[in-house]
Amino acid sequence: MKKILTTPIKEEDISSLKIGDVIYLTGTLVTARDSGHKRRVVDGVIPSTSLEGGAVFHAGPITKKDGDKWEIVAIGPTTSMRMEKYESDFIKETGVKLIIGKGGMGEKTTSACKEYKAVHAVFPGGSAVVGASQVEEVVEVEWLDLGMPEAFYTLKVKEFGPLIISIDIDGHNLFENNKIAFIDNKNKALISLKNNL
Repeated sequence: MKKILTTPIKEEDISSLKIGDVIYLTGTLVTARDSGHKRRVVDGVIPSTSLEGGAVFHAGPITKKDGDKWEIVAIGPTTSMRMEKYESDFIKETGVKLIIGKGGMGEKTTSACKEYKAVHAVFPGGSAVVGASQVEEVVEVEWLDLGMPEAFYTLKVKEFGPLIISIDIDGHNLFENNKIAFIDNKNKALISLKNNL
C-alpha cells in the first residue's frame, strides 16, 4: 500500500518510518537551498509560510510567470549535503518534519532528526519533469532577490515522490550505513586478493 504523508505532518505520521521506506507527500511543500537556509537561520528572516509540521525541498526549480501566476517547469533535487551546516538549526527553529533532497546528510542533521523527530528523504535525481507534474499550484513566491533557484517557493503538491527515507527519527542514516558496508566489503576483497597472490 502506498504510504502518503499529508501536511501538516505529526510525529506519529513518521514514527514508524525506517530508512529505505518509500513515501509520497501531499499538501504544502516549500523550497529552500543554501541562501534560503542562511536567510532563515543566520539572518532570522521568517517566511510567511509556516514550516511547523511542514516539508522542505532542497531544490532550485525552473519557473515561468504568466501574468501574475507562477508555474513550475522543472523541479529536481539539489545535493542536500550543501545545507548540512544550517539544517540542524533549520529543523530546530522551524519545526519542519520532512526534508527532501539528493544524496545523504551528515551527523548534525542526523542528530537533529533524532532530537526533533524529523526525517530526511531522497527524491530521485533526473526526475525534475516528473516533479513538476506533481505540483498542482505555486501558492506563493518569496525572496526572489536571491535569484530564481534560491527563492522560497510555496507549492501545493499531490503524491509528490517517490521519496526514499534516508534518515529516520531514530537516527539511522542510510547513506552512512552504506558507506560502512562498502568499506567493509572493500577491505574483505583486498584481503582476499592479497591472499590469492
